[in-house]
Amino acid sequence: MTRLIFIVVLFLISLLAIFKAFEYHLWLLAIGVTEFCWVFAAITIALLLTGFWVSKYQTAGTVIGVLALILFISPIARAYTVASNLRENFDKAFNTITTDSGAPFSFFKLFAGTVKVPYHTLTYVKYADTSLSLDFYPTQVIGKRPCVIVVHGGSWAGGDSQQLPELNSYLATKGYNVASINYRMAPKWQTPAPIEDVTNTLKYLRSHADELHIDTGNFILIGRSAGAQIALLAAYTLHDKRIKGVIDFYGPADMVWGYSIRSNPLIMDSRKVMEDYIGGPYAKVPQKYFDCSPLVFVDKQSPPTLIIHGSNDVLVSPEHSRRLNEKLQQNGVKHYWLQIPWATHGFDFNLNGPGGQLSTYTVLQFLNTICPPTP
Repeated sequence: MTRLIFIVVLFLISLLAIFKAFEYHLWLLAIGVTEFCWVFAAITIALLLTGFWVSKYQTAGTVIGVLALILFISPIARAYTVASNLRENFDKAFNTITTDSGAPFSFFKLFAGTVKVPYHTLTYVKYADTSLSLDFYPTQVIGKRPCVIVVHGGSWAGGDSQQLPELNSYLATKGYNVASINYRMAPKWQTPAPIEDVTNTLKYLRSHADELHIDTGNFILIGRSAGAQIALLAAYTLHDKRIKGVIDFYGPADMVWGYSIRSNPLIMDSRKVMEDYIGGPYAKVPQKYFDCSPLVFVDKQSPPTLIIHGSNDVLVSPEHSRRLNEKLQQNGVKHYWLQIPWATHGFDFNLNGPGGQLSTYTVLQFLNTICPPTP
């Protein structure tokens, strides 16, 4: 009976690999289920093997356990499906031919470690009421190199420059400088304060380019969640030709539409979050919602864009990315939308997970295409 209970619990957990979480803690669990799926699969296999010594409810437990195992390994199978045409689709979107020898996804990489590049913290701007810093990960390749500016998530009110640092180190080993920034957050500061912070980041990095070995003609913005809204808005409104591209990890691109569709309150009060950041409800400050909606500012001169979004995202609807993708298509902006069917918000927490591998591969291909580090 104990075996059956444990297997039933695992089966219920495995459903998070295909269905959206409906509560905050289940969302966090869903990240583990989909991006550390091999761990849950191994536990399930171990319980299935105990069936040789258990006779009571053996068949029921085994059948349910096999179903759970199939669901746990489904992200791996689906990752191979996405990977099978990822390179071809990306090359078609950017009219390029990828020459790398790496695969977008590998089963064995699920068990690999991550690199760690030492960083140093620098103060990049001082305001009258605060100062802001960034974590600088220097390129591990000699010479002046492009610089990636990373804007963290956290509902515009939380998080910091140390959020998900593994990608920063990885990109540094591939020939890119990385500056992961802190910015002014809600509710004390509201939009467009973070855009001003990105502007000051660019000024600082350009003025210290020689000592930091930065190619000042090549900057790329990366943002996650709320940080993606900031990165996209900066890329589309600053009109800085030195910003060669922008990468959007599951970001809200249409703030007007986003406010109209309230998220599940068991996960996040999305309207309250947006009101704190924008300065009030849509009924009172409608223009500000338009002014901080990145897709409003997409035009034919917008920089190339990479969109990455999980279809099971329960914090920021994939509809944001669909709308942004449509607007980019209408304006003829080079872009690629990587859709990860099983992934939820924050799936890239594990760089070596199924979604993490696919997104990391695509990010590097995007950078090498629009802003290659010269030898």
